Amino acid sequence: MIRAVALINMMISAADGARKKLPIGGQAVIEGVLMKGQDKWGLAVRDPEGKITLRSWAASGWLKKFPWKYPVIRGFASMVEMMRIGMRALSLSAEISLGEEEKISPLETVLSIAAAVLGVGLLFIALPMFVSEFAAAHFELSRYAMNIIEGLVRAVVFIAYVAVISLWKDIARVFEYHGAEHKTINAYEQGSGLTPELIAGYSRIHRRCGTSFLIIVIAVSILVFSLIGKGGVIWRIGSRIVLLPLVIGLSYEFIRAASESDTWGRYLIKPALLLQYITTREPSSDQLEVAVAALGEALAPSDKNHIATGGAEDGTDR
Repeated sequence: MIRAVALINMMISAADGARKKLPIGGQAVIEGVLMKGQDKWGLAVRDPEGKITLRSWAASGWLKKFPWKYPVIRGFASMVEMMRIGMRALSLSAEISLGEEEKISPLETVLSIAAAVLGVGLLFIALPMFVSEFAAAHFELSRYAMNIIEGLVRAVVFIAYVAVISLWKDIARVFEYHGAEHKTINAYEQGSGLTPELIAGYSRIHRRCGTSFLIIVIAVSILVFSLIGKGGVIWRIGSRIVLLPLVIGLSYEFIRAASESDTWGRYLIKPALLLQYITTREPSSDQLEVAVAALGEALAPSDKNHIATGGAEDGTDR
């Protein structure tokens, strides 16, 4: 652990003014944390024996190419890439943390994604839409009022869903690693020394969190869907699917600008940050160690794909 901390602190001292120009992202996985550096992804997972196993791989270059690098378009492209990498990281973390050699087959992956898409469609698109249709039929609401109700129902369903799954012990533990991820990124961006003791004092709330991003998506969807005409069920469902990339792209640009602003963005983003008090938990010192190891792996130069940490095993993907 000492070499990892020393290397990251050296990076901070050498490029203190550039830290905010290099936003770090990531997500919690099973018994671990995934971090995104400038050119690499770094994954750190604690195995059943208590050792930290590391994996890393190069970031995809297609996001920097035409047309994916341009505003609005880059938001949807980034989400697609994050979902792809997130699935990979979750699969790896399950293998490492559970000590299982069996990998998820392509068919199982496809079926899992299909089931997730179907669930999202029914719960977060169809249900809110039908509730708004029901309300409009009984109270003669305008198209704008219908979209506001639809968005509010979608937000309530999403928050309720997150609150319910947080009661599950395994998910609660993932939320602790989520807190470790945020605290570590906050400490890094503030130029702090990256030891568990110092990181523990930082907030587990972060303005670039994907949880807050989803709340912004719901808010933006109310505005965008209000601009289209009122039609039948097929039209409403189809229009939401077709316009979803636009909604995601606009939401991405908003949260990107808000995260860089210490004035208007700081205050406008606050309501969306409240959900993080559900999706993050206070992490343990051991979990903070994992987050630091993941950050070290993500920031390590490409020719040094592994940072030795106390008891860590090198498992670099090349």
